[in-house]
Amino acid sequence: MSSFDLSSITNALVTSPAKTGVSFLGRALKWETEAGAKELIDAIDACTSLQFLNLEGNTLGVEAAKGIAKALEKHPELKEALWKDMFTGRMKTELPVALKALGQGMNIAGAQLTVLDVSDNALGPNGMAGLVDLLQSSTCFTLRELKLNNCGLGITGGKMLAKALLVCHEASSSNGKPLALRLFIAGRNRLENDGAKALAEVFGKVQSLEHVEMPQNGIYHPGITALSEAFKQNKNLKILNLNDNTIGPKGAEALADAISDLQCLKEINFGDCLLKTKGAMHLAEALQELHTEIEVLNLGFNEIGPEGGYSVVNAMYNKKNINSLIMDGNQFGHDCREQMKETLEEYGRLQALGSLDEDDSEGEEDDEEDADEEQEEEEDVEESDEEAEGESDQAELDESYSNQEATTELEIKQLLRGSNNASVIDLDESLPNTVESYCRTNYPSEGMFNALEESNKIKAFREYLKSVASDDYLDHLVFTILKLAEISESSGEALEVSEALIADAYDYAKNNNRLKSLRNFLLIQLGLLKCEDRSFKPEYNVQGCRHALKNAIKKNIVPEEEQVFFNVFMEHRG
Repeated sequence: MSSFDLSSITNALVTSPAKTGVSFLGRALKWETEAGAKELIDAIDACTSLQFLNLEGNTLGVEAAKGIAKALEKHPELKEALWKDMFTGRMKTELPVALKALGQGMNIAGAQLTVLDVSDNALGPNGMAGLVDLLQSSTCFTLRELKLNNCGLGITGGKMLAKALLVCHEASSSNGKPLALRLFIAGRNRLENDGAKALAEVFGKVQSLEHVEMPQNGIYHPGITALSEAFKQNKNLKILNLNDNTIGPKGAEALADAISDLQCLKEINFGDCLLKTKGAMHLAEALQELHTEIEVLNLGFNEIGPEGGYSVVNAMYNKKNINSLIMDGNQFGHDCREQMKETLEEYGRLQALGSLDEDDSEGEEDDEEDADEEQEEEEDVEESDEEAEGESDQAELDESYSNQEATTELEIKQLLRGSNNASVIDLDESLPNTVESYCRTNYPSEGMFNALEESNKIKAFREYLKSVASDDYLDHLVFTILKLAEISESSGEALEVSEALIADAYDYAKNNNRLKSLRNFLLIQLGLLKCEDRSFKPEYNVQGCRHALKNAIKKNIVPEEEQVFFNVFMEHRG
């Protein structure tokens, strides 16, 4: 066992005029056992007022979690559990047990959390099982901020989360102080319509939300409509981000109805949501007369035609606080863009308008909107049939869930039986903290990259990628490039690795006559070229990916003859 280290403990203790606590932020430490986590446990013990505990960017196993939990039993004053990205390389069976232990420690202490952040952890439904007891307990009666961004919850995990929060709300209400959640963040979780509907029930009862972010969840208008009804009950809602879901004109109509009741809104982000012209007009009408506190409105990349563009800018006439109006990536055409600018200048709002460089259309209205709406109606019928078929499976899941303790792999498997999301809940799969695990993770975080075991990352990535089947090599390579490029603006090392792999991709493409395939794939993934599949949307951070490509072009990593294509597409696209 390591000796008592006063200097390291002092460094971990954080004191400010506002709060005190312990932070091991971004240290990429691996805590396997209680003894191995002694430095952290000693710091918790030494903190006389542990108001927050920040473990982001480290990784802990079950035994270490149990040791930390014992230390937390002595700190009823804990308010903020900041646990982003802290299970990198762990087996999926470890997560629920570790989280359950930490929750028990806080429950025993009688802590009253105000902030719980477990973002960027690959929880899935089984990981959520480890949070259920905590979320239902009196420790979370006081919760104000809940952050579960990029956790891979899926529909099942979303329903489990919703059920736990409903129990919390009911219990806290019986205790005289109902759960008053103000901030809820759950982007990139594949919640889809069913998960959104489950959470809508929670939002409708809580009625205290001020900030909601649920981007990139595969939610279509039935889920959007359920959320819209719930938002109506949250009169103090100020920030609403549903970016990169498929709201469509029908969902926009439902949201417009809700927005009419939400006069405190300051930020609306419905970018990349296929609003179409009709959807933009619904929203513009809702914003037209009131909503004078709006500061940010993002309706970019929505296939909005001129009529929708005019409607939106005309609604800005009384928006004296607007400082960011994003309308790029639509289908306004040159004349409409100029008229929009003139109108905003008349209103004194032109400074708020972002770039319109990515609108190169002729400004024709979309004749396919009616066809799209008919298709949506057909999808509604199919969805209703699927929901009816799934009710018996969900009942079985709920019954097993209510009796679970989530302490062993067998119990977790029993808890999750009947789920059709097997790829998320493969409990037999162990993901060590290696390049292989990074490449196999859909949305690896920057913390996961920084914590990779391999010292020579370029060599390690190349060796792993060369080990995959030759027929799939380029596919694996380009997706790995995107994952690295996504964090290239904030990580110089990730940028270097992405550049090395871009060079490899072009070498391979040249030698195998696949240059055109590689070029088109990158253009589509960077949002520079439309995909034939109209429902396709780039899944990785487009800005970061473009940043990496621009650097590769500057360094002549991209072949000169290929640079011409990218420069043409990016010339007017920032």
